[in-house]
Amino acid sequence: MSSLPIVHAPDYDANFAPDHRFPMGKYTRLMELILGSDVGLRAVFHSPAPASAEWLTLAHDRAYVDQVLACKVPAIVEREIGFPVSERVSLRARLATSGTVMAARMALAEGIACNTAGGSHHARRAQGAGFCTFNDVAVAAHVLLADGEVRRVLVIDLDVHQGDGTAEICNGVDAIRTVSMHSEKNYPVRKQTSSIDVALPDGMRDEAYLETLDWLLPRSIDGFAPDLVFFNAGVDPHENDRLGRLSLTDRGLKDRDRRVFSFFRERGIPVASVLGGGYSRDIDAVAGRHLLTFEAAAEFI
Repeated sequence: MSSLPIVHAPDYDANFAPDHRFPMGKYTRLMELILGSDVGLRAVFHSPAPASAEWLTLAHDRAYVDQVLACKVPAIVEREIGFPVSERVSLRARLATSGTVMAARMALAEGIACNTAGGSHHARRAQGAGFCTFNDVAVAAHVLLADGEVRRVLVIDLDVHQGDGTAEICNGVDAIRTVSMHSEKNYPVRKQTSSIDVALPDGMRDEAYLETLDWLLPRSIDGFAPDLVFFNAGVDPHENDRLGRLSLTDRGLKDRDRRVFSFFRERGIPVASVLGGGYSRDIDAVAGRHLLTFEAAAEFI
C-alpha cells in the first residue's frame, strides 16, 4: 500500500487568541485528527525549513519580503492582512510557503502530496492581505519553474474567495494557468482576472456546485498540458462557514475533493494540495472539514 506524503510543521500554528477571527488553532487540531484517523496510518510526514528570501522574491517585491522577515510591516499593510506580523507570524508564513514547495516536489515524485497549511491566495506581489502574508502557491510555482522541475503549472483554486493575489502575481506568466471558482459576492470586493474565473451565486448547494466543477475541470486543461496541479482545497464553501456564502455539506466538500484528485490522477498529472480557508469558532468542526481533503487524497495514492 502506497503512503500519502503530508507536510506539516508545529509552527504553522502561531498561537493566536481563541477568539481571533482567524482560527489559527485549526492547524494543530487538524494534525491531531490526521494522526488519529486512517489517513495517519497511511501517511509519511515531512517537516519543512523556512523559505529563503530568494524563493520569496520570485513572487513578491523584495522590499515587502524584507519587511516581513524583519517583522517591520507597515501598520496599514498589517490591517489589510488582518493581524500584526510578529516573529511567529513571519516564521509561520515562511514555513507554510516552503511546505508548499516541498509538497509540490513530493507530488511530482509520488503523484499526490498534501500540505497541512498554505493556500494563502490573497497575498499580492507588493503586500499581504486577507489573512495571507506570503502567497505560497505563487512562490512554489515560480520556484519549480525557475529550477526547471516543471514547464507548466495549473492552479485550481476552490476556496470560497477568489484567488486574487495568485491571479495578480501570475498574470502574464504563460507557464502558469490560474483557475478560480468562488463566491461572486464575497471578498475581495475588487476581483483580479484569473486565466479562468467562475463566479458562483450565493447559497449554491452540492449538486449544482459539483455539476459546475464537472464542467470546469476539462476546461482547466483545454489547450494546456500541466506538469503539476496546485489544488487550493479551502473548506469555506461549507454551509456553516463564518465567511462563506455557499452551502456545501461535508459530503459535498469530500465529493469535490475526490473529483479533483480523480480527474488529474486519471490523466497522470501530479497534484499538490494546500489547505486554504475555513472559518469557525468551533476549531474541531473546521479541522474536521479540512480532514476530508486528506481522506479524499488517501483514496488516490
